[in-house]
Amino acid sequence: MKILVVEDEKDLNRLIVKELESEGYVVESCFDGECAFDYLCMEEYDGVILDVMLPRMDGFEVLKRARKKGIRTPVLFLSAKSDIKDIVRGLDLGADDYLVKPFSFEELLARVRVMTRKKADVHENIYRCRDLVVDCNDRSVRRGERLIELSPKEFSILLYLIRNQNIVLTRAQIEANIWDSGYDGYSNVIDVYIRYLRKKIDSDSDFKMIQTIRGVGYILKDS
Repeated sequence: MKILVVEDEKDLNRLIVKELESEGYVVESCFDGECAFDYLCMEEYDGVILDVMLPRMDGFEVLKRARKKGIRTPVLFLSAKSDIKDIVRGLDLGADDYLVKPFSFEELLARVRVMTRKKADVHENIYRCRDLVVDCNDRSVRRGERLIELSPKEFSILLYLIRNQNIVLTRAQIEANIWDSGYDGYSNVIDVYIRYLRKKIDSDSDFKMIQTIRGVGYILKDS
């Protein structure tokens, strides 16, 4: 899942990005409102953590313009402004949540999970394909009765595959949704991770779910 972090306090921005990446999210970040609006217009995100008091354009205005443009990306406001009028204003503009600074990262991550669950439109936040179960609540993966240990990056790729099961995904699509803009698309890292996943997901099962579409990309099939 891809998250955009918009926070002008650079140290806090870096800390939020680090926490999210440690949980397996793909994260992009910026430091002012105008850049945030540009990012939202150019990319699709599963959620946005948006500070209210930003240079060049405040968070309220960013959200107002985004919603007017038809961008429905879930938004979590992060702000030191704790007045109830500010919270109500943010929610009325179309925000999904509002978290007041200072905050705990444990609470922030929990709220991000709720926010991204809205985007995925999966009430349980659990994805199933045949006997494969991916649970975003505790980030666990099972195939049948077997619990499968995955790295954060492997989990992110599998989650993207299962959210798009029975759809052929190109390497470029996987790249765009799993890696940040600094990824070198000419490397074979995607193929390497797919091999890792196949070994963990398919090696002990008769039916091979992760399949290659030659010259195109990969697909997670249920039949």
